[in-house]
Amino acid sequence: MAALKNKKHEQLCREYLIDLNQTQAAIRTGYSPRTANEQSAQLFARLSIRARVSELLAERSKRTGVTADRVVRELARVAFLDPTRLANVDDATLNADATDDDRAAIASIKVKSGEDFTEREIKFVDKIKALELLGKHLGMYGTDKDGVNVGVTVVISGADALED
Repeated sequence: MAALKNKKHEQLCREYLIDLNQTQAAIRTGYSPRTANEQSAQLFARLSIRARVSELLAERSKRTGVTADRVVRELARVAFLDPTRLANVDDATLNADATDDDRAAIASIKVKSGEDFTEREIKFVDKIKALELLGKHLGMYGTDKDGVNVGVTVVISGADALED
């Protein structure tokens, strides 16, 4: 276990796991809401705090079975599904050879029947959102909303000298 300066720092690390928000974790730990943003930035810059958070995240991952790899695999199942492999487009019934990976992309199935009709509807999980999340994970979009900058090399060439 990473050595922390005091019990308040341990509480801060545990509070952070609730919503992964440093400022809110600081407020819940007892820091002033007025200065929590600055306090949390300073505290989370410490190696001991970051190491303890990493330990707690690893413990949670082991306990719950939720890992980054598992999330990426599930997103890929949704993102790369061919709906025609899963369902008959004429009558909206599931194909007999649909795999577990195929069925993981189903959001809901509705069947409505009357005397002279049967209406079927299969809704799939949002494929575009899954692709977007995978793209973000792979760093395909440059800077995200949190300001994380993905390194991009720009080469400027030419005979002219660059001016300041």
